[in-house]
Parts: sequence; structure tokens; C-alpha cells
Amino acid sequence: MRLPAEWEMQDGVQLTWPHCDTEWFELDKVLDCYVDIAYQITRFEKLIIATRDIDECRGDLERISAAKGIELDYDRISFFQTPLNDTWARDHGGISVYGDEGQKYLYDFVFNGWGLKFASNLDNQITRNLFNQGAFAPDVIGVDMRPYVLEGGSIDSDGAGTMLTTTECLCSLNRNEYLSKEEIEQELCGAFGLERILWLDYGTIIGDDTDSHVDILARFCSKDTIAYMQCTDPEDPHYDTLAAMEKQLRGFKTLEGKPYKLIPLPLPEPIYLDDYRLPASYANFLIVNGGVLLPGAGQETDEVARKRLQEAFPDREVVLVDAKALLSGHGSLHCVTMQFPQGYLRN
Repeated sequence: MRLPAEWEMQDGVQLTWPHCDTEWFELDKVLDCYVDIAYQITRFEKLIIATRDIDECRGDLERISAAKGIELDYDRISFFQTPLNDTWARDHGGISVYGDEGQKYLYDFVFNGWGLKFASNLDNQITRNLFNQGAFAPDVIGVDMRPYVLEGGSIDSDGAGTMLTTTECLCSLNRNEYLSKEEIEQELCGAFGLERILWLDYGTIIGDDTDSHVDILARFCSKDTIAYMQCTDPEDPHYDTLAAMEKQLRGFKTLEGKPYKLIPLPLPEPIYLDDYRLPASYANFLIVNGGVLLPGAGQETDEVARKRLQEAFPDREVVLVDAKALLSGHGSLHCVTMQFPQGYLRN
């Protein structure tokens, strides 16, 4: 088994479309952001959209794209109708895994609302519904991973046998608490064909509901490069935990025994909803064919982060997408997307 890296060639990306009954603050701004994300994805590859109402979703796309003066390539968009609770495709989406003889597996783990924090009964069925509606290629093998709970945002892969994750999330209560850390590692290594797991024991972003998903903290950019969130202000409440994470990252070695090249991403200035600090993070970027979509915070640090990621991805176009509206749901751009490798989506 092999868990591919996000930078490998993709067929497309999934979005799960917001509606008036999803838990979004200022839905109009959120829909505006989703249209921007849809437009940028379709510049590079195909897009599949899971939605409770195809006509409503297409109407949103047409209305908002016309107002923005952008032209969507509908030949690259496929719609699938399904009931849903919320729209975090990274965490309810299927996880693609290659077999050692070229098999294409789609793992459907249990999604339980980040440890029973939020309703997830409908979201937990989305991958199965997409599979049954023919979203995936005929040779893709669906695998029911019950009873194991796992969200896509909690893991990151270098495609060569190393997984990056966090102890706080994978060992949290109301996920797989019946397993020890060693047993969790054994399960993951078996399911994904891993040689090892790099466990981050430190690092958190205020406002995050996921118990420290790794995709808002640190991400593989290549087999020997990791981008991570850095706090340089000793007065900021993130300083101690992110400094401890940085120290741990500096101690990690590649499979060849060399230190990783580390790319620090700046922490945006605090963004608040009323008196609640929101979890802004540049580590929540999405890699697509030929591009990287970077969530912008509307601050000077946006361009700093873009330039640093451009160094990490010299052969890709790093595109800033205004994702401030997504922060009201306590997530960002990577959280609302799920990529599928080449050969996974139906033509």
C-alpha cells in the first residue's frame, strides 16, 4: 500500500457545497469564497461538487461568477447530490491509497464530527453516496474502514512511506481512544504501507476545533521539505507551543538521515469574530496540478507566505485566494477540499 503525496498528479478535487442550513457565519461571503476556490481549481484540473441541491449549487456558481466577471469551465465540473451536515471535504472525503500492484483504493473512514463535537451523520455517508453515484472510475475499490475514525486533515504524506501527524488529534478522546498510541501507529502503518510516522507533540492554532490537525501546522512540500507555522512574537499566546513544534521539526530526519529543509510561514495578525480569535494559517494550502492555492488573510504576511511557498514549489504557480470568510467556520482552504490522484475520477 502507498499513500500518495498531494503533489503527485491529480484527476481533480472535491468541494462540498455550503447551504443555508450549514454552520457558516455570513453565508454570502462563504459562497463567494467557494466560487473563487472552484474557479482556481478548474484552472488546473477537474472539480467534483457534493451538494444537497444541484440546481441551487449551479445557481450559486452562475450568479456569483457573473458578478465577479470570471468564467467557469463547466466541462471540468461534475455535480453529485447528497444530504450533508457541513462542508469540510478534507475530513469527510475519501482517502486515496495505491496498492502494490497498481490497485486504486478509496478508504472511507468514520467521520464523527472531530471527536463528537458536531453532527456528522450525513457527512459520514457522503463518500459512499459519491461512490454509488459513479463519481469514481470503475476500477477504484471502495474500502469501508469502520470502526476506525480518521480525518484527512489530521495526516500528511510524503508519498514515500513517511506520515506527519499530531499526537493531540490522533490520540484524542472520542476518536480511537480504545487504542494506545502504539496500536494507532500500527493500524496506520498497515493501512497506508508506511515505514514510519513523525509525531508532532506540540503545536496548536487558537480557534481550531480539530484538536490540532496537522494541515494547519506543518506540511510536506517534497520528500525533504516541510513548511510550518512560525510565531516570532514572544507575547503571542502561540509562541511557546509553535516554538516547541519548530524545535521538534528541526530534530526530524528524512529516511536518508538528513535534516529536513524547513520553510517557516508567518503567523497572521490576530483575526477575531466578536471576541473569538480565528485559526488563520498559511499551512492550510492546497497543492494542485501545476499550482498551489494559498489561503490569504488580507494582510502583508500574505505575500511573505506566498513568496516562501513559491521557493518550495518553483515549478508551480502559487495563487493567493482570499479565505478569510472560511475562518468563521474555524477552518480554511485545505480543510474544504479533498484531492483525488490520477485515475480515480470517472472520465
